[in-house]
Amino acid sequence: MVNLEWYRTFKAIYETGTLTGAAEALYVSQPGVSLHLGSLEAYVGYKLFDRTSRKMVSTERGKILYNYIQEALEKLESAEKHFHRSTEKDTPTISIGMCFETFQITLEPYLAGLPFNVIIKFGEYPQMLSDLDNGILDLIITPQKGNNKSIEYTPFSKETIALVAGKNTDTTRFEKLLTQNDMPGLQQWLTDQKWYGTTGDMEHWLRFWYVNFNRRPNFKPNYIVPNLSSIVRCLSSGVGLAVIPDFLCKKELESGDVKLIWEGKQKVENTLYFAMRKKTIYTKEINVIQEIFMKEMA
Repeated sequence: MVNLEWYRTFKAIYETGTLTGAAEALYVSQPGVSLHLGSLEAYVGYKLFDRTSRKMVSTERGKILYNYIQEALEKLESAEKHFHRSTEKDTPTISIGMCFETFQITLEPYLAGLPFNVIIKFGEYPQMLSDLDNGILDLIITPQKGNNKSIEYTPFSKETIALVAGKNTDTTRFEKLLTQNDMPGLQQWLTDQKWYGTTGDMEHWLRFWYVNFNRRPNFKPNYIVPNLSSIVRCLSSGVGLAVIPDFLCKKELESGDVKLIWEGKQKVENTLYFAMRKKTIYTKEINVIQEIFMKEMA
């Protein structure tokens, strides 16, 4: 027997014109919408929509099916609203993508007090941008921008990629070389130190090195740890160097557990953006999240 939800999904796609619009209207994921549509098309035995780059265009058979089910589904939806025991609205759920360290430092302390449900996803920025476009995520915090015109990017902060050291690291020689503007000497001193890196992308380190020395580093970090927060904790209790965004060790810099020793001959900065779909039903919830980030990263 056909699943009634397949018809509801079909109706939502027909009326909104997109899979993303249908997902937002039904409060489900975009992959779920695609699954329902595929199942219904397999059941009836013919295509219901022609898929274009911007819109789902109903076929003639799709139009006939819509006319058959529209009135019946509207009656069922009306009955559901009329006989539902609770007058309270369902608690909305929004999905947010960001890097793990950003979540720890900004949103994590506020999570339990939010008046709505939150799903946090960690991952690479290109994949998160794709998930945002497909309706899987509702908001992402990103230093990267895509080309999709349906996504709105709002800059809210900058991060400086800086060279930091553990509080017990002797940087006297480095400071002297820096005063003398001895770039070959600086490069050699840095090469001789103990370095921390992550298991993931080393983009910050490579970019910082190339900007200042016009080449890639010819060595690898001595200690590979799971994430940037681990680096900060290691530096706070020991010696060594790392290149990380300054806001990730803001408290440790203020307490003196970590020291900033160089921002480079020219600053390496990233602009951080709130990225969201221009059409979203979660504007109120997203505004709450944005206010938290702007407060914590001011």
